[in-house]
Amino acid sequence: MRIRTAAAGLVAALTLSACGGALPDNLRGEDSHGRTHAASPSSSEARSGATSRPEPPEVALRAGETFQELTLPAKYTPKAPFGTGTDDYRCFLVDPAFAEDMIVSGIKVEPDNPAAVHHVILFKVDPEDVGAAEAADAGDEGEGWTCFGGSGVDSGPGAQLNNAEWVGAWAPGGGERVMAEDIGIPLAKGSRVVIQMHYNLLAGGGADQSSARLRLSPASAGTKTPLETMLLPAPVELPCRKGTPGELCARTPAVADIRARFGEQVATADLIHLLCGEVTPGPTQSCTRPVRAAGQIRAVAGHMHLLGTSITVDVNKGTPRARRVLDIPVWDFDDQGAVPLPKPAAVTKGDTLTVTCTHDQGLRDVLPAFKDLRERYVAWGEGTTDEMCLGIVMLTRG
Repeated sequence: MRIRTAAAGLVAALTLSACGGALPDNLRGEDSHGRTHAASPSSSEARSGATSRPEPPEVALRAGETFQELTLPAKYTPKAPFGTGTDDYRCFLVDPAFAEDMIVSGIKVEPDNPAAVHHVILFKVDPEDVGAAEAADAGDEGEGWTCFGGSGVDSGPGAQLNNAEWVGAWAPGGGERVMAEDIGIPLAKGSRVVIQMHYNLLAGGGADQSSARLRLSPASAGTKTPLETMLLPAPVELPCRKGTPGELCARTPAVADIRARFGEQVATADLIHLLCGEVTPGPTQSCTRPVRAAGQIRAVAGHMHLLGTSITVDVNKGTPRARRVLDIPVWDFDDQGAVPLPKPAAVTKGDTLTVTCTHDQGLRDVLPAFKDLRERYVAWGEGTTDEMCLGIVMLTRG
């Protein structure tokens, strides 16, 4: 995921690019997967794609809910958009043709080519922004458009960080993501949905026409409170291990290589410092941002890539009022679902949220994805073998 303009892009990249991962989502009152979210000792196997988890059981439609399928407009064969690199981020514009304002309370993604689909994010496009989305679609050859980071249809600097236009996301290990019965993501009549596909070209090729199923309720029923998504990115500045040779073990050429693979406009590794400040290179980085309006935190998720080892999100860190709302001491790349809080955690304007991530270069010695890649200085990047540090906080306001 990239950062299109200093703050807006920061957002998506903010993503669940996960580039590998699955971001926000199971917002049920309990974890229906029965997961501990402290990854199992076999997490390095999972990172390699060597394991698979059974999908969670289907959740029956609840009162007032219906399903609607959204499918990519046509088959698409992923490719490196700049002639180099191993990842393709492609956005597709879909019209759900709502007859009235709706609330989304669940999403299930069905990857058509699971070997190549790294993760999927659904963005909402409000009616007033549909023209911009159609222009992005028309401005790129073939079906859809290249969209590292976000959808390329942004509300303006900062808006996406504080209230991201995400409808939901999927990554390995995910079935349907079902929210608690009293919350959902609003989609107005006349809205469109952008389906952002991250294709990992190292994992497989071939055409894809994935689909997503929305769980919907009429907004007029008044039974669900709108849910917002706040994104907490932090820098990644992970030097090579001592004594490792190679030009890419210096930061400047390493970041230049990221731009070569994802486009000159992608400068997230540098822009993120405008948000978080300068940092000292090392395995652990963090970023603190203020809460701009009172709310209730309902669920929290984290996102890193293959070199991630742990991630936390704290409210008012370092103060007597500190609370930890996400604690994943052993990161599992293939288990990036959101963690519902046992009860909502209230935050007020002026509180702070801090995300902290730790990465380890040593993991490249045991993970197949790095087998033929030389060690390099690791900074924020869109690729599966680049890295990210992202906290995802889902809350209601008021």
